[in-house]
Amino acid sequence: MIKTSPIGEVRPQPLAEALGERYLSYALSTIMSRSLPDVRDGLKPVHRRLLYAMRLMRLDPETGFKKCARVVGEVIGKYHPHGDVAVYDAMVRLAQDFAQRYPLVEGQGNFGNLDGDNAAAMRYTEARLTAVATALLDGLDEDAVDFRPTYDGEGEEPLVLPADFPNLLANGATGIAVGMATSIPPHNAGELCDALLHLVKFPNATIAKLLEFVPGPDFPTGGVVVEGRDAIREAYASGRGGFRLRAKYEVERNKGGTYWIVVVEMPYQVQKSRLIERIAELINDKKLPAVADVRDESADDVRLILEPKSRNVEPEALMETLFRQTDLEVRVPLNMNVLDAEHTPRVMNLREVLQAFLDHRHVVLVRRSKHRLAAIARRLEILEGYLIAYLNIDAVIKLIRQEDDPKPKMMKRWGLTETQTEAILNMRLRALRRLEEIEIKREHDALSAEKRALDKLLKDEKARWATIADQIRAIRERFGQKTALGKRRTVFAEAPSAEIVAIEDLIEREPVTVVCSAMGWIRALKGHVEDVDEIRYKEGDGPRFVLRAETTDKILAFASNGRCYTLGADRLPGGRGHGEPVKLMVELEQDHEIVALFVHAPERKYLVASSQGHGFVVKGEDALAQTRAGRQVLNLAEGARLRAAVSVLGDHVAVLGENRKLLLFALADVPEMVRGRGVILQKYQTGGLADAVTFTLVAGLNVKSGDKVRNFSELRDWLGKRAQAGRLPPLGFPRHNRLG
Repeated sequence: MIKTSPIGEVRPQPLAEALGERYLSYALSTIMSRSLPDVRDGLKPVHRRLLYAMRLMRLDPETGFKKCARVVGEVIGKYHPHGDVAVYDAMVRLAQDFAQRYPLVEGQGNFGNLDGDNAAAMRYTEARLTAVATALLDGLDEDAVDFRPTYDGEGEEPLVLPADFPNLLANGATGIAVGMATSIPPHNAGELCDALLHLVKFPNATIAKLLEFVPGPDFPTGGVVVEGRDAIREAYASGRGGFRLRAKYEVERNKGGTYWIVVVEMPYQVQKSRLIERIAELINDKKLPAVADVRDESADDVRLILEPKSRNVEPEALMETLFRQTDLEVRVPLNMNVLDAEHTPRVMNLREVLQAFLDHRHVVLVRRSKHRLAAIARRLEILEGYLIAYLNIDAVIKLIRQEDDPKPKMMKRWGLTETQTEAILNMRLRALRRLEEIEIKREHDALSAEKRALDKLLKDEKARWATIADQIRAIRERFGQKTALGKRRTVFAEAPSAEIVAIEDLIEREPVTVVCSAMGWIRALKGHVEDVDEIRYKEGDGPRFVLRAETTDKILAFASNGRCYTLGADRLPGGRGHGEPVKLMVELEQDHEIVALFVHAPERKYLVASSQGHGFVVKGEDALAQTRAGRQVLNLAEGARLRAAVSVLGDHVAVLGENRKLLLFALADVPEMVRGRGVILQKYQTGGLADAVTFTLVAGLNVKSGDKVRNFSELRDWLGKRAQAGRLPPLGFPRHNRLG
């Protein structure tokens, strides 16, 4: 028998506690090392490692390109132990000028496009850093930031970049962590520099004042921001909000008074190809009745053509319908949730983000100044040793020639340090020229002056902030509004008024006859058909509902599941065929059917009743639905169905049970509701409700019997109160148990 040794120490622990500890570790890892950007350089770890690796590979803007596969291999091999696809995708995004306002990577090859096409494989593409990226990396060799060991302990990587460029707001960031997310749209770097300079001068500047310099986002694809100024101010003051962004379009006039609408700028992160597919679907589904066609004539620029059906439709009205139904208008969220200098995630407002960048630049300036001072001190020490050697050159040469170990005697005789002595011993003979001595004295004087200036800078905070302001001005000069890259692309416009043009206003009003068969096939015949008996149906099918309407009307369809569905008369299939099943046009279950069909009128009311005898009155406006799923009007108990839905006309209600008992009562006894189960209309010992109608008592109750309509006026014996059982109908009452 083989004895097995225990695998390791086994400690009992409650499952909830174990899961909690591990999930917390995962959540912290996601927040700190993957999803949220650092407020100082605006980068996530994968982006920071990409730029650092490319810098070590000397992929500067002045050098040649190298294969992206080499860069990705370097990153995942030394710094980022994750999948190559994720790293390459991050690199591709940094190179896309339609995704990044200020690209950090310059790509050569196919890096994707506005249509949503993917980039070529990393073995085919090449890349190098941009000038913006070098501004982020400037100072890494001067102890500007802290470094940490890489994941395998064989190297080091920066915790944050020196970031001479306000990258967080300039390029924006998005990310989803555990329990939190960030979404920061891109902004104009020149405007950010203006705001930073103002904040340096006035540290207590208000959000309203800063918004005079930074009016809002500046997207790489342009577009028009139509958010109100108050909403923008509130978003930047709280760090949370959003912006309504629309495509920019132009109107091209053609001969004969016709025109085209040309979309020239797309909303941020909207794929053009998918947008065109969506518009085409809406046109085919007759949900854009005023648009005849859409086509793409884009080359290097965006040129999306929209053709209206009629020249009588105003371009602005047509675009309002497109903005409502397509991604020609999107909402870009703002959630400035970032990691601060202490690596704590929190939501910052605009001033806090700008101040955090300035504080980081101040720390970097102090650290670089101290690093430079230390380098100057080391160099001055060597130069002073050289000058002593030049003053005693003959004695130095003689001592070196005669002694086997001249170093200690040189240090003792002339008071040299070990560093100075080593420098003298390593000096080349050609450096003994008189000209070299002059150059050393000049360098010594220059470094001494620089040392005095740096000492003064480190002691004077105002001087440091003045230096930071000069650095910001230099960035504004390189990437500001006067440059081709820095020119503002997104414009602002007034928010649209609350009165949005309705689709019905764009539909040409024409008479139609809506026909729904017994099997639920619906269509719209042109004109008002006089002889409905001539309407043809599929074999085995027959008539059920025939309505006279207009193309601008809405059709209300009450179904046996208690829901009301809304159909546009202009979107119904034409009358050449047999139409389409209603169940394909709305989300109606197979075991349910349409009970009643009406042309919607805002002022009209309807009596709805269930098979259990419950019901109420609902307004037409409250029954109107906006989606295919319809609107639940009558709540049904298990096994119940909506049995009747009729227009409210008159002052009394007639209810007929499956037991052929008839009850009449005042309409005022039935409540008006938006949604619910209603009240009891009639009680039954067996069966349920068969039908219900409203009528005017003095005019009598009209009941259809075959091809004739009979009027019953002597109804005193059947009058009662709501929720009674009723009695058998009068003689001659039809036996089909219908009141319609």
